[in-house]
Amino acid sequence: MYNAKAYSAASATSPLASSVIERRDPTGKDVQIEILFCGVCHSDLHTARNEWREVFPTMYPCVPGHEIVGRVTKVGSDVTKFKVGDLAAVGCLVKTDGTCPECQAGLEQFCHNMTLTYNSPDAHTGKVTYGGYSDSIVVDQHFVLHVPKNLDLAATAPLLCAGITTWSPLRHWGVTKGKKVGIVGLGGLGHMGVKFAHALGAHTVVFTTSPGKTEDALRLGADEVVVSRNPEEMAKHIASFDFILDCVSADHDINAYIQLLKRDGNLTLVGAPEKPLQVAAFGLLFGRHSLSGSPIGGIAETQEMLDFCGEHNITADVEVIPIQKINEAYERLLKSDVKYRFSIDMASLKSE
Repeated sequence: MYNAKAYSAASATSPLASSVIERRDPTGKDVQIEILFCGVCHSDLHTARNEWREVFPTMYPCVPGHEIVGRVTKVGSDVTKFKVGDLAAVGCLVKTDGTCPECQAGLEQFCHNMTLTYNSPDAHTGKVTYGGYSDSIVVDQHFVLHVPKNLDLAATAPLLCAGITTWSPLRHWGVTKGKKVGIVGLGGLGHMGVKFAHALGAHTVVFTTSPGKTEDALRLGADEVVVSRNPEEMAKHIASFDFILDCVSADHDINAYIQLLKRDGNLTLVGAPEKPLQVAAFGLLFGRHSLSGSPIGGIAETQEMLDFCGEHNITADVEVIPIQKINEAYERLLKSDVKYRFSIDMASLKSE
């Protein structure tokens, strides 16, 4: 075991503060990574404040962070995929059982025995897993990704959650050239959905409640922007979409988007509204429409996404902050006051 610097929450009401945590020494298949940047996901805030206590109670101290980019500093004797000095990334998963049908299919995100990057029981230490708000991490090589050298590292970090969360359903539902795709919401997830849909060749339409976001949506790659509060604008698109990616976590009328689908069109949720959405059965019945949800992606799919980003020079739009501003960043997240993701420069932790 060795000590690592981190920022952690001691309780649901405590601000994140400087702390020291224990990490395991690398075993045979482990990779030790010096963390250079860590993205800030809204789930970090939810977990730190124990807001998902009913289904996912937080164990304290809590070190959030599952959008990790860094450089390999040590490798175990059995590691074949990485060497010291390589750029590397870690997302939301650090362990699964590897034997279930989901793991065997390369869909580790659906494994029922997964260990999350933080706030999961840690079989190695007997405590809890600690995330990327830290100066280093040790992870089994299977769950470590290669980072294309041409990408900006600060802007790459959010790809490990926001990126794969939007990439996975776009790929699963066959988004490609000739398809008409809608992206609902232009935030941390939505802005990545726009970039990916555009790069995949789809005619990309952004739905937003804010007319002021039109210019930015077009800059990110949208072909059209629809203000969803305008019934006339919405009516122009009835029964015309192959696929719609809904990135909104606030309560909203999902039926307004279902009616925009073509026959056999699909709407996938990646946002997670707190309250159940009301879905009209007839909207699904007529047109054989489908409604689905999607979490992150498997390890191979995440690597595919990073490679695609390297080929197309795609990264997240980020605001880089020092770790000392993380509590302020959480408050700004609640106000949607960021375009479009925070990325922590972990070099700032050295001054603690």
